[in-house]
Amino acid sequence: MERKFYKRLKELRLEKELLQSDVAKAMHVTYNTIGNWERDYSSPSIYELIELANFFEVTTDYLLGRTDLY
Repeated sequence: MERKFYKRLKELRLEKELLQSDVAKAMHVTYNTIGNWERDYSSPSIYELIELANFFEVTTDYLLGRTDLY
């Protein structure tokens, strides 16, 4: 299965015209962490994934690329 999380995260952030630092502040992580997630260098924990889905108002399945439905 192709990994889509890092692509989806960046797409959602850019759609909302947010900086990595904006998302980092909301997530209580560093902007480097967001950058690493977007470059597929690391992945969020399950709790961070849920928090990201809530922040962007999408499902975790959408973030993970399991569905194309928000």
